[in-house]
Parts: sequence; C-alpha cells; structure tokens
Amino acid sequence: MQEKVIISVNDLIKNYGDFQAVKGISFEVHEGEIFGLLGPNGAGKSTTLEIIETLREKTSGKIYVDGFDLDESSNDIKKIIGVQLQSSGYYPGLNLTELIILFGGLYNEKVDPIQLLDTVNLRDKAKAKFKELSGGQKQRFSIATTLINKPKIIFLDEPTTGLDPQARRNLWDLIKGIQSRGTTVIITTHYMDEAEMLCNRVAIIDSGKIIAMASPDKLIDDLVESGFEKPKEVKQANLEDVFINLTGKHLREE
Repeated sequence: MQEKVIISVNDLIKNYGDFQAVKGISFEVHEGEIFGLLGPNGAGKSTTLEIIETLREKTSGKIYVDGFDLDESSNDIKKIIGVQLQSSGYYPGLNLTELIILFGGLYNEKVDPIQLLDTVNLRDKAKAKFKELSGGQKQRFSIATTLINKPKIIFLDEPTTGLDPQARRNLWDLIKGIQSRGTTVIITTHYMDEAEMLCNRVAIIDSGKIIAMASPDKLIDDLVESGFEKPKEVKQANLEDVFINLTGKHLREE
C-alpha cells in the first residue's frame, strides 16, 4: 500500500540577496512518520522548515502540506501544524495551566490543561511557572504546546539539546508516543544517535542541497557496503548506556 504524502517540497529555493541558502531542494514526508532534517549549522535546514511552517517566505518552488498549497492556503496550513516554541515565547508570570488556557484561546480550541500536562508527565507542575521548570520539563512543556490545536504535523527543532541522558531518553519516548497516535513529526537534531533511534527516514542537507535521503539503516548499510570501516572495533554498548544502566532510567527533575 502506497504511503500518503503529507508534505511535498518541490524545487525549493531561498535567496538572501546574492546568497542562496536553499538551492532547489525537493523531498516528501509520509503521513505518520518521524522525518529528520539533518545538517551542519548554516546548511539551510532551519530556513527550509521555517518556510514550510509559513514563518518565512520562499524565493521560488512549490510546497504542499496535507494537500494545501502554501502559496494559496497558508492559513489552512497553520491550523494543522504545531511548531515548538523557544523559551522566550512564554509569559513568565503565568503558570503552566494558565499558559495552556492562553494558547488554547489563541487557537480557539477548548483544551483540558491537566489532560495535556498528563501527556507530557507534568501534571504535578500544573501550578508552576515556566521559569521554575528544569531543562527537561521545559522541553516537555514546549512539546505540549505544539499539541494544543490537535495538529496533524508537529515540528521539533533540536528538542533534546542540553538535556541529561534520562531526560533525553524520556523525550524520545514522548516523541514516539506522539507518532503512535498518528501524528507526523518533523525533527532537526545534531545528535546522530537520536536521529538513528527516532527517525523512519532522514534527509541530510549541506550547503543548501540534499545530499542523501533514506532510512537511517539504509544509509548506514550503503556506507558499509562502500568499504567504510570504523577505525576501532564497534562495542555493543556506549558510555551513555553505562550511565543509564548505573543511574537508572527514572526521570529525575531538578
């Protein structure tokens, strides 16, 4: 059975004066998958996502999101996506319950704050202010706000940066749980183990061009078949596995 394409990007170009940040890239995202857009800083991945999110204008190309043409139906696209906000997007004087009610009003959505906080394991922080949360709690709340309008697609920009191993793996479980409900997830990350663990497919972008796109397993297998060998023997575990095994998987809040 053919998978439904929920995002289609065709020959996308973005110029800033004489500088071409995105150089005619094309890719598709399938409904219900976790799709990773990977690349070094300045590669064009954030620009690409901001264009799809309707936050930045493109120079040329065609984009369709769940059948909506970005050029003609950007407001319809906004209604079906959730975009992770940075911490500067929250009013410091409001607690988490009040923030969710506020965002629900902005989306014109009725929302149960406690039920939503349950989704991200923050029920006990319902009366806490955002600034009082730990790093992992802030990231989980940020993801919760992307779910308020019951989106078909959510965009997560480096969601685990700066988190300790327990908080990081807890967030992986949360993201997989969101996908299991049928939501499509687009993620950027600089952690290749994270992309390998979470993503059904990834596109690697460099200097404004997509240079590879496939499942992580396929990309790894292709590299091995090309004759690539690691300089030392690959161990069956890494130091993060040791850390988690010794300290436990239980999420600890600051």
